[in-house]
Amino acid sequence: MKRLKGTLRTTVGLALTAVMLFPVYWMVNASFTRDQDLRKSPPAWFPVHGTLEGYRAVLHQQLPYLGVSLVVGLGTVALTVALSAPAGYALAKLRPRGGGVLWFLLLVAQMIPGIIMAMGFYAIYLSLGFLQSLPGLIVADSTIAVPFAVLIFTAFMSGIPEELLDAARTDGAGRLRTFWSVVLPVSRNAVVTVSLFAFLWAWSDFVFASTLDGGGVHQPITLGIYHYIGNNNQQWNAITATAVVASLPAALILVLAQRYIAAGVTAGAVKD
Repeated sequence: MKRLKGTLRTTVGLALTAVMLFPVYWMVNASFTRDQDLRKSPPAWFPVHGTLEGYRAVLHQQLPYLGVSLVVGLGTVALTVALSAPAGYALAKLRPRGGGVLWFLLLVAQMIPGIIMAMGFYAIYLSLGFLQSLPGLIVADSTIAVPFAVLIFTAFMSGIPEELLDAARTDGAGRLRTFWSVVLPVSRNAVVTVSLFAFLWAWSDFVFASTLDGGGVHQPITLGIYHYIGNNNQQWNAITATAVVASLPAALILVLAQRYIAAGVTAGAVKD
């Protein structure tokens, strides 16, 4: 009976996994399929007459957009960690006045719709002449990641033993030196988790990119893919090939960093 239940659960799990991964499979399948074959009814489940035209289009036309996405993603990671790690350390260990209020405001900040923030940034950037710039996109994307990152760092750093910090102070280290030489290295899992989420949010951003740089020269891949979509023509082969290529960095980073993510996300959930 137990074996039957285990087999049933495995079967259901595999079926649900197949359903969730089917769009990914279809994206890869379509990226190797000719445009005329994609319009057939019913469509082919496999690329019978496979082609690499979509990937050639990516290499010749989409690399600048991928480069912009990479720069914005890495810049967002750097700015997010630089702002949120000290803030998390202060909330967790220094316990400043109004820390509870700040914690509440960070929670509220995550509930604000992105389009509202994008319109606010547009008005500010328009008056400052900051539209259509890479730093502008990096700052905007960081506003999505920083509140979440501060909460992750605060939860993780709260679990750092006070004896470790006391030992650093005994050796003559100040607060800044203690944070840089002791707290930050110990918080490696949280740093990796925050960096990954910040990168993924920036890499997949469309709202800020279309609002703040819709007609500029610094467009990320989320806007570059729309160059294949017109009123009378949709290059689905190139669209899906671009989507596959754009998904690879995020998927690779997620696979490599998954063990750090599990430790970073669950930090602070269990008290000793």
